[in-house]
Amino acid sequence: MKSNYDFIIIGGGICGASVAYELSESGTVLILERENQLAYHTTGRSAAISMESYGNAIIRQLTVWSTRFFKDCPHEFSITPLWSPRGALILADSENEANLDRRIKAIEKLVPSVSKVNEQQILQLAPYLRPDQWAAGLLEPDAFDLDVHAIHSAYIRGIKRRGSDIIRNCSLTEARRQNGAWNLSLSNGERVGCGVIVNAAGAWADEVAQICDVESSGIRPLRRTVLLIHPNVEVPHTPYVGSVDEQIFIKPEATGFMVSPCDETPSVPCDSAPEEIDIAITMDRFLKMTNFTRCDIRSKWAGLRTFVPDRTPLLGSDPDMPGFVWFAAVGGYGIQAGPAMAKLCAASALGEDLPHEICGSQFSASDVSSRRNRAVPFTHASLNTVAELC
Repeated sequence: MKSNYDFIIIGGGICGASVAYELSESGTVLILERENQLAYHTTGRSAAISMESYGNAIIRQLTVWSTRFFKDCPHEFSITPLWSPRGALILADSENEANLDRRIKAIEKLVPSVSKVNEQQILQLAPYLRPDQWAAGLLEPDAFDLDVHAIHSAYIRGIKRRGSDIIRNCSLTEARRQNGAWNLSLSNGERVGCGVIVNAAGAWADEVAQICDVESSGIRPLRRTVLLIHPNVEVPHTPYVGSVDEQIFIKPEATGFMVSPCDETPSVPCDSAPEEIDIAITMDRFLKMTNFTRCDIRSKWAGLRTFVPDRTPLLGSDPDMPGFVWFAAVGGYGIQAGPAMAKLCAASALGEDLPHEICGSQFSASDVSSRRNRAVPFTHASLNTVAELC
C-alpha cells in the first residue's frame, strides 16, 4: 500500500468496484473494504436482473445506458457474456390495473419494447401461475439476467490490471481534510492520504460521511427477504414475474424459484438475516399465486437496499465538502444501472461535467446531488415506488 493516492474508495461492492475501475484510468486508486470478502453484503445478494422499465425516470435513463455497456462491453473488460435473456412480466389485478397503465405510459417512449398483455397471454408466458387472479400485465421482453459475480470480477480484474490497490478487513476510523487533501486513519493502524474520497459504503454511507465531517443525507437501509424455493418439479425458463404493487417477485433459477415478498423493513446497517415472519409471508404469497402445492425452501437470505426519500441515488461531489464524492442510496438498482452511475461519479471526482451521453436532457447534477435530501424526512409514504415512476 502506498502512503498517498489520488482517490480512495470506501466500499468494495459493485459501486466501489465500478467507480474505482473508471478512476483508475486517471490516477492511483485504493479500495477500502471492511469485510474479508468483497461484495459480501447487498451486491452479493442481488436478484440480478436488469429491467429498463424499473425505477423512476432517472433510474430508467441510467439503466438504458448501462444496458448497452453490458451487451456490448469492451473485450478487454470481459471476454465472457455478462448477461443472458430472460424477459420480465409485471402483473396487476383489477384494483391495480390503472397503476399498471400509468407505468406503461411513463416508460413507453424510453422502452418501446414494452407492451400490455391480457390474462391469457400471462398464463402462456408463466403457466405455473393460477388463473383468474390477474387483469393485465406489462411485458418487457428484452429484460435480462445479469451475472453479478462475472461483472464484479471483471471490474476487480481491471482495477488490478491498472495497478490499483485493495485492502480487505479494513475500515475508515478518522478523516481530516487539510490544505486540499485528506488524511485518513485506518482500523489496521495505518495512515494514508488522498485527494478525493468516494463514499460507496452502502448501508454504512452516512456513517462514513460523519467520520469525514460531512452532513449525512438521510440514507435508510431497508431489509429485503429472498427465498430459493423448489417446487419438486422441473423449473421452467420463464420470465421474471413481479406485481405492480410490489407484493412479490418470482425469478426462475436452475435450482428453483428466487422469491421475495418485496419487503422493506427499516434496519440499522448490519449483516442482514431473514426474519421468520417474512419467510412465512413469502411462502404464503408464492403458494397463493401459483399452482404448486408442495415446495421446499432450499436457502434463504436478506439484504439491505439503501434509499433516500425520492429514491434517486446520491451521485457526485458533496456541495459543502470539497473532495468528497457520494456513490450511495442506489436502492435495488446498483447492478443494472451501475456502469452509468460509475461514469457519473468518476466525472464528478475528476471535476468534470456529467457526461451528456448518459444524462441527456433527462437530468442534471442537481437532480442526483446529496443537497436535495438534507432536512427531508424519510416517511413510510416515501416507500411507495408506484407513485414515483413518472
